[in-house]
Amino acid sequence: MSLADQILKGDIRSASRLMRQIDDLDPAATAELRALFPHTGKALVLGVTGSPGAGKSTLTDRLVAQYRAQGKSVGVIAVDPSSPFTGGAILGDRIRMQGHATDPGVFIRSLATRGHLGGLSRATGDCIRVMDAMGREVVIVETVGVGQDEIDIAQLAHTTLVVVVPGMGDDIQAIKAGILEVADCFVVNKADLDGADRMVRELTAMLELRHAVREKPMDHDAHHRMVRAKAEGRPVEAERQGPEEWEPPIVKTVAARDQGLPELVKAIAAHHAFLERTGEKAARERSRARSQFLSLLRDRLLRAGLDRLERQKGKLDEVAERIARREADPYLLADELASAAS
Repeated sequence: MSLADQILKGDIRSASRLMRQIDDLDPAATAELRALFPHTGKALVLGVTGSPGAGKSTLTDRLVAQYRAQGKSVGVIAVDPSSPFTGGAILGDRIRMQGHATDPGVFIRSLATRGHLGGLSRATGDCIRVMDAMGREVVIVETVGVGQDEIDIAQLAHTTLVVVVPGMGDDIQAIKAGILEVADCFVVNKADLDGADRMVRELTAMLELRHAVREKPMDHDAHHRMVRAKAEGRPVEAERQGPEEWEPPIVKTVAARDQGLPELVKAIAAHHAFLERTGEKAARERSRARSQFLSLLRDRLLRAGLDRLERQKGKLDEVAERIARREADPYLLADELASAAS
């Protein structure tokens, strides 16, 4: 019986073995993933992101408990920083989730970033599919916590939770730029600390500012009164209504004491219902498929290019040495390899 057949029956050891192959770039994993792919697309994928120290691991652990209380099976992918010496994951998240170690309804897998930027491992997407295929109803992906650059998770998850915590210097710094746009729900964790209410107010103000930026500019009418400019050729009623938009809720939690967790689970369910009602879920699935396909294509082309480079010009380190000595032109080499691939 193949690994894929055993995984479809929910076998955890087989799933762990395939995830190891995926992370090690073992070519044997491709056939198994192809067999599993038609059985995916059922799980709710949650992303948990935010700055280091925000309590993402504890929050993930308590979310698992909430979903297990509902009778749902859960998979957790904890992306840990790579060790600079071994290249492996530090496994800090598994240490914090020991309470679920003996629960067959919970499967926790740690992945190392291995230098991949954006807070995720390159294997994350495929590991989500493995957990999905083995029947996990909820898959939670906890990112490594690298601050404002950590937006890749929005391309993989149905619902993205941005976790912030008061008392870490410039509280609003962690939620500027792209993080504000990717959040489907803000979680103000450790809300028993001073400054939690202030952070909620700042988040609320930033969300209101985002609405103000989207508003039509003001202009003068024929009577020199200030009015909102209307889009040319669009009915006033359509202009007023517009498409339905999701307003990210702000939920205060103290994850270590289970405070606010039921409210957070309700907010996640409300967002999922919104995605289903508006058709946004299908749009996100297309976006996720596009992102994962491009990542797969990029990986395949890079490996093919490096193989071609080794056959024609020598090993990568040897070529790099010639480039460093200015004996080879990196631009010409790259163009030659790219042309050969087309």
